[in-house]
Amino acid sequence: MSKKRRSPWQKLWSDPVARTAILVLVLLYLGAAFADPLTPYSMGFNDPDLANAPPTPVHFQNENGEPVWPYVHRVERSFDVETFKQSYLEVTDKQYPLKVFCPGEPYRLFGLIPGDMHLFGVEAPARLFVIGSDINGRDSFSRLFFGAQKSLTIGFLGLLIAFPIGIVYGGISGFFGGIVDNIMMRFAEAIMSIPGFYLLIGLAAILPPSMSSSQRFALITVILSFISWAGLARIIRGMVLAVRQEEFVQAARAAGLGEFRNIIVHVIPQTSSFIIVAATLRVPHFILSESGLSFIGLGIQQPDASWGNMLKFAMDNVNDLLNQPWLIAPGILIFITILCFNALGDTLRDVLDPKMQGVS
Repeated sequence: MSKKRRSPWQKLWSDPVARTAILVLVLLYLGAAFADPLTPYSMGFNDPDLANAPPTPVHFQNENGEPVWPYVHRVERSFDVETFKQSYLEVTDKQYPLKVFCPGEPYRLFGLIPGDMHLFGVEAPARLFVIGSDINGRDSFSRLFFGAQKSLTIGFLGLLIAFPIGIVYGGISGFFGGIVDNIMMRFAEAIMSIPGFYLLIGLAAILPPSMSSSQRFALITVILSFISWAGLARIIRGMVLAVRQEEFVQAARAAGLGEFRNIIVHVIPQTSSFIIVAATLRVPHFILSESGLSFIGLGIQQPDASWGNMLKFAMDNVNDLLNQPWLIAPGILIFITILCFNALGDTLRDVLDPKMQGVS
């Protein structure tokens, strides 16, 4: 008795690596989407008196060693005139309990819904820096979430622009063939020959300093999309060349279906498996490009946060990494994100491969 055939989703979810990658990516994107209520501070919050502060110690026992609700102490910065090093000391005169679902800085969720409720926090003048603060006294933990909004979003925004262009362009080129195909492919190859990252560096370097981070983000997304569609178009064109002579395509043409509609309705859907896999594997390219530009100071600018410019701060203070290892947290998140997308893409490729469809 033959086994019941499993759907692609069931095969994907049954793979432990793919399932882990999906769960991690879902958590990362949810964290980015709900950064305002999930973090104790806003992206722009800063306390200059607590610059480069270490993670705030959270206490679970009172002075007598008895378990109590978690609390923190206010900390003060001190400076050693002999070693020229700063340190932070707890002021133990008062305990500040950790609060859950507490009011804090006001925000607009998704830019629309007003609110001031945060998942956790403490009362001022105490501060809760989960992984320390940066040189401006800004909470690094909160900025990781807000940085994810740009570093993670650019991948899907880039796909929304580049993939429709590449799919339609490659579909038209492969479907018509001949001189149309020849001209279109030569243009696509010219686009592919452009060194994308160096083009971005050159364009970013001439942008006016007055341009806001949002404008830079939009421009980087458009440029990345412009130089990313040609490779996809070339592959789609090859797949369409193989599909266009199939009987169902010829039957649709004989029935009077318009050429462009025939491409959209009958031809391009035959490439859907490849498109899904290619999209999954292409997102890391956009993320790395944006992070690379921000890392060298040509992408998202301070005080706005992205994982790239946060990592740049860590590299600017590389001598302090032994004492402040939390500074490399953005790099760890970039690594985890890229790893998850690649793992998911590899599994999708195996699941959606027609040769694997009959294998349970």
